[in-house]
Amino acid sequence: MKKHWKHILTVCVVLIGFGFSNRFTTPIYLEVPNGWPKPTYDFKRNPITEEGFQLGRNLFYDPILSRDNTISCQSCHLQNTGFTHIDHDVSHGIEGKIGTRNSMALINLAWSKDFMWDGGVNNLEMQPINPITNPLEMDETLENVVAKLQRSEKYRKLFAKAFGDEKVTSQRLLKALAQFTVMLSSSDSKYDKVMRKETQFTEQEEKGYELFKTNCASCHKEPLFADDKFENNGLKPDVSFKDGGRIKITKDRKDSLRFKVPTLRNIELTRPYMHDGRIKNLQMVLFHYTEDIYNSPTLSKQLNKKIVLSEADKNNLLQFLLTLTDENFIKNPRFQFPR
Repeated sequence: MKKHWKHILTVCVVLIGFGFSNRFTTPIYLEVPNGWPKPTYDFKRNPITEEGFQLGRNLFYDPILSRDNTISCQSCHLQNTGFTHIDHDVSHGIEGKIGTRNSMALINLAWSKDFMWDGGVNNLEMQPINPITNPLEMDETLENVVAKLQRSEKYRKLFAKAFGDEKVTSQRLLKALAQFTVMLSSSDSKYDKVMRKETQFTEQEEKGYELFKTNCASCHKEPLFADDKFENNGLKPDVSFKDGGRIKITKDRKDSLRFKVPTLRNIELTRPYMHDGRIKNLQMVLFHYTEDIYNSPTLSKQLNKKIVLSEADKNNLLQFLLTLTDENFIKNPRFQFPR
């Protein structure tokens, strides 16, 4: 079997993969680090192959998915910033159109059950439909995208390699994009190396880790530092977008101002923070949680008790958060623009 991309880890891993319909393709596998939960993504429905991954990679970086061929997935999800953007509070689309939310980082999606800040999509293969068709983002139709790809000799060849023939369909398009994004796995930060007993925290990082476990881990659960739950984290309601969060999907008042709990992996790189990008740096994030919680009926119960941190505590906690940066992930050539 041909070797697939991976960092050389000293931990044991579980290889996730299943049968492949095209005997001319090369299966590749997602590595699950020792001690991590089982991925929620259904690999049986969309077995990952090298050819499918490469097709998805090309599609991810190609503005052909947008109406005027100017905006790609990568426009809002840059590898060196943890597959999100840092130049805008909220996403920008074609013709300078401005969206309503900050783009979420694309990290460890194989472990997610729901996607987007409000959980409006519960299948990774369906997630690209939203940005492709959103009038404030790519403003295109799947039918037009399929037609453009079918006219492209490059893509006819890539689809043939991935699926056995040159036929372009929306289902194949979405499966290929998922084959790329589901492999965006980050598990080689300093934190991970400490957990694997390859190195040690500094004194500050160790103190920060203890503070994290006391004050933050109930929502940002190890080892993913995320949760598929939706919480109201005490932000004042915004007056510009008037974004109610999860209630938009469920229509349940209990979900008002609740948003998906994002991962803290590579958090150093993924500013600005919160669903609308209102907080510019991690110091201000800590100020929010210690001094600026807005009390409302749906406030997360974890925030009912005031978080008290000294300046030294904040510095130590920040030092720990920096250990979640995974340099191998943001520099992995397998995830870069295809040359």
